[in-house]
Amino acid sequence: MLAGDGPINRVASRSRRYCLITPCRDEAKYARRTLDSIVKQTVQPALWVIVDDGSRDETPQILEEYAAKYPFIKVIRRADRGTRKVGGGVIEAFYAGYDSIDPNEFDYVCKIDLDLDVPPKYFEIMMQRMEADPRLGTCSGKPYFPGPNGQLISEKCGDETSVGMIKFYRTRCFQEIGGFVREVMWDGIDCHRCRMKGWIPASWDEPEIRFIHLRPMGTSHKNWWTGRARHGAGQHFMGTAPHYMLASSLFRVAHPPFVVGSLAMLWGYFRSAITGKQRYDDQEFRRFLRRYQWSCLLKGKTRATRELNEQQASRWSANSAGEVPSACVTPTA
Repeated sequence: MLAGDGPINRVASRSRRYCLITPCRDEAKYARRTLDSIVKQTVQPALWVIVDDGSRDETPQILEEYAAKYPFIKVIRRADRGTRKVGGGVIEAFYAGYDSIDPNEFDYVCKIDLDLDVPPKYFEIMMQRMEADPRLGTCSGKPYFPGPNGQLISEKCGDETSVGMIKFYRTRCFQEIGGFVREVMWDGIDCHRCRMKGWIPASWDEPEIRFIHLRPMGTSHKNWWTGRARHGAGQHFMGTAPHYMLASSLFRVAHPPFVVGSLAMLWGYFRSAITGKQRYDDQEFRRFLRRYQWSCLLKGKTRATRELNEQQASRWSANSAGEVPSACVTPTA
């Protein structure tokens, strides 16, 4: 069912208070485009907390300019730590914003980056989808990035997850999974934790909710190799099995950057394994993850995900009957 079809429009009117939280650093090149796309939303955020994580460029001046014009924008400035810290550093900045709000005042909370161009009905459609399906815990559209000839290229993100650069969450779900882990692969762990709790994470590739990622996923602030190697290291931290990592890398061979991106992912993963890098310290989660990954390899990801969501429905029903936590407890890796 596409957003805008009859049954979704007939959903009863509900509260639509959502809060955006944006960690950013040195985003002057892209900030205005993101800011403009958000203020043009058909349903504007009740609050947008932008955490400037020690920018050295014109980002602070741009943010103050927009905050002066739009009352729902709040800017928080953090001291310059001296370098850009991806992964855990991004989530630390996110929590500087999250901890400044009362999440119970909002129906939805979204972590969103400052290098996106978001279509005008994006958040309206996300809320319509969640109103139509009470098990939908987190969702997103699909990211595209500009190619060398101006064409838009898909980042090829799976339908079974919401994407990290714009994670829209039902507040209750976000609280129930314990929020984000402060490590690389936080944006994979959270979706698997959703499924563990019986929630459904999802994304859709439809024209009205496709958005432009001005800095393509996996490129890092340095280069493609660094970004893809970091992804491989993150997969090792999360608990991904070697056979699944090999299959995932093989799938990526045909997507930009061709071949080298896959090699970088494998390098990051196996370097972490050989050197004994830390893994996510939750044995139940890692068992759950590997069972799901085996099922994906044997049955295909679409079928494996559908069957798992059906199996976990009773878990969601049991959780929905209990009390909702009053605040998010941030997990430690």
